[in-house]
Amino acid sequence: MAPSKTVTLRSETAVSLVDPEQTLKASKALLAHMKKASKQKASNAEKKDLLADPEDEEGVHELPVWLNLTTKRHIVDSRSLKPGKIPLPNPLNTDPEVRICLITAEPQRLYKNLVASEEFPAEWRKRVTRVIDVSKLKAKFKAYEAQRKLYAEHDVFLGDTRIINRLPSILGKTFYKTTAKRPIPVEIQARVPKSDGKRVKRTKDADHPNACTPIQLAGEIERAVGAALVNLSPTVNVAIRVGNANWTAEQIAENVNVVAKTLVEKFVPGKWKNVKSIYIKGPETAALPIWLTDELWLDQKDVVADESEEAKAILPAQKANIGKKRKSLEGQPEEAEPVAKKVKKTKAAKLPESDDTKLDKEIAERKAALKKQKKAAKKALEV
Repeated sequence: MAPSKTVTLRSETAVSLVDPEQTLKASKALLAHMKKASKQKASNAEKKDLLADPEDEEGVHELPVWLNLTTKRHIVDSRSLKPGKIPLPNPLNTDPEVRICLITAEPQRLYKNLVASEEFPAEWRKRVTRVIDVSKLKAKFKAYEAQRKLYAEHDVFLGDTRIINRLPSILGKTFYKTTAKRPIPVEIQARVPKSDGKRVKRTKDADHPNACTPIQLAGEIERAVGAALVNLSPTVNVAIRVGNANWTAEQIAENVNVVAKTLVEKFVPGKWKNVKSIYIKGPETAALPIWLTDELWLDQKDVVADESEEAKAILPAQKANIGKKRKSLEGQPEEAEPVAKKVKKTKAAKLPESDDTKLDKEIAERKAALKKQKKAAKKALEV
C-alpha cells in the first residue's frame, strides 16, 4: 500500500503519553487523602474556625490541586513575566463575584463602550469593574501606595496583548513579585480576515477602530479567567494549578490530561522526549506520579561510557592521594593517620627594662614632701 501524501496539522497528530486511567486513579487517591487529612486537622484543632464555610464540611473548598512537570533540560533560558494560558474543560475560576480589571491599549473609551454594550453578556459585565488604558494606568498609579490599592481592589487583571510587555515596568514588584495576580494576556484586537489561507495585512482606519466585537471580548475574558496559567522560569520544574480539592476525581483527571498534553506540546522544547516525570499533588501532600520516562537523558550523545576518552575529558583530573589514604599490602584501604598541625608560637612582646635608681629617687622626694607638709600642719595647730 502506497504511503499517504495528505498533509495533516501538528495539533491533529499530537498524542499524549499520559494514561487516562492512571490519572483518574491518582486523582481519586489524592482527593481521598486530602479530605481525610483536612478532617483530621479540623478535629485536632484546639479552636474552631468561625470563618469556615458551613457547607464545606470537609474543609477542602480552597485547597488547590497542582500538576508538577519535570524536564531533563531547562524549559526556558530566561524568566518570563507574561503567563501562558491553557484552556480547560473545567474552568478554575467560576466565582460570580470575581472582580476583573481590564488594561487596554488606547483609547480607553472604545473598550468601555464594548463592555457597556447590550451585546456584552450581563453576567460578565458586572465582573469587569474597571477598564483602563496603559497611558492612564501610568499616570494614575505611578505611586507605590496607589499600586497597592489597585492590587487589593481586584482579583484578576487582564492585559491587552499589544501592551502586555510594557506592564512590568509600569506596575513593578507590586504585581510581579509573585504569580498570584500577574496580568493575563487577552487578544482584544479586531480579528484579521484570511485570504487563500493567509492573513490580510491590518490597515489603520479612523472610521473602523481596531477592536473586537463585544461577544468576542466576553469570550476572551471568560477563557482567560478560567484557564490554567503557565509561569515559566529557567528551571527543570514547573507547577500548574489544575483544580480544587472539592471537585470530583473525574473533573481533576480531565484537566490534568489537557494540561499535560498542551504543556508538553506547546511549551516544552523537545516535546515528550524532554519530559522526565509528571505528578499531581496538594499543598501538603506527597506527589503521586502519573507518568515517568524510561530514559533519563535527552540525546544519545549525552550517554558516555565510563572509561572512554570523552568521559576522561569530562571528569576532573584526579589528584594524588598523598596524605589522605594509603593502601595496605593486602590491597585493603586503610585510613591515613591524622597529621598534626603545626602551631605557630607567638612571640611575647618585649617589656621596657625598669630603672631602679630613678624609682628610688622619686620615692625619696615624695617622702620629703610629705614630711614638710606634716611639719607645716603641726605649726599651724600650735599657733
